[in-house]
Amino acid sequence: MPTIAEQKCPCCGGGVQFDVGAQKLKCPFCETEFEINQLQQEQVEDTDSINWSAQDNQWSTGETDGMNVYSCQSCGGEIIADSTTGASKCPYCDNPVVMKGQFSGALRPDLVIPFKLDKKAAKEAFKKHLADKKFVPKAFLSDNRIDEIKGVYVPHWLFTCDTFANANFKAAKEKVWSDNNYNYKETSYYEVYRSGNISFDNVPVDGSTKMPDDLMESVEPFDLSQAVDFNTAYLAGYLADKYDVTVEQSMNRANERIRTSAGDALEETVKGYNFIDSRIVNMNITNGFYKYALYPVWILNTSWNGNKYTFAMNGQSGKFVGNLPTDKKAVVIASLLLGAGLSAVFCGLSYLLGWL
Repeated sequence: MPTIAEQKCPCCGGGVQFDVGAQKLKCPFCETEFEINQLQQEQVEDTDSINWSAQDNQWSTGETDGMNVYSCQSCGGEIIADSTTGASKCPYCDNPVVMKGQFSGALRPDLVIPFKLDKKAAKEAFKKHLADKKFVPKAFLSDNRIDEIKGVYVPHWLFTCDTFANANFKAAKEKVWSDNNYNYKETSYYEVYRSGNISFDNVPVDGSTKMPDDLMESVEPFDLSQAVDFNTAYLAGYLADKYDVTVEQSMNRANERIRTSAGDALEETVKGYNFIDSRIVNMNITNGFYKYALYPVWILNTSWNGNKYTFAMNGQSGKFVGNLPTDKKAVVIASLLLGAGLSAVFCGLSYLLGWL
């Protein structure tokens, strides 16, 4: 266990110091104070290094026949496709891919969520996405062409566990009143403690470095109740990304998502305060295990003005995300018009009040 000198502030990550006056540990960055025993107890209870368990599936003899691996010479990614589908471009960076050989090795997925929406639906969603956005350059809208659109099964690790979580919150209540001479505000500060048992089912973590986590998490959620036992038949006509983030490398992200969700759930029970200033969440995970699943995503690549833009659509629900270029000139004009409009309203009100 780390010594006190080595411990970090659970609120901001800064190194804690011993405050002689308060006789407590204090973070010099966020000024949060801790009892020595409290911080040591938090270190003992925090079990992010839990051993997750799983039954690793292996490919059966002949199951991978006809499945080829393609390698991207640009981003280094490897994708899998059946012999009838093939691949010419990487779905992530849009650069050419070359045949590497027949697929073998790696773990066999436990589950797969089949595609519910086709390529036509993805194209329509892309058009709607453009139509709904303001301040997109007109040239981008008129000249835009979809360079490549691919249906890809993105690998995910799914974590399930039982969690005992406890959290300390710094909260405050404000009381405001007035008399004939002054306005008053009284602020009272409180330490609020909450704890409870929370179960998590199939917390997803993206198993591909080529698929940005923020983009992938933005198209969530996926309805895992529609998942089926994996069968290579579901890959026909689609690509499957070969995971390059191991389950061990994904555990920290899973713990982070579980910790955040547990903290949010406990914070929802803190009622009657005007605001919550900070929180410290500790958790103890038990009965943890994981599965390997494939999630359906349509990936669209388009080029404009020398830049590439990547969009993603949930192949099950149709949720569509992606960044667009901004017409800075249009934004400036809109800001000026808004400012001018507010000034006109203010002047009008001033004139009216003066006339009255």
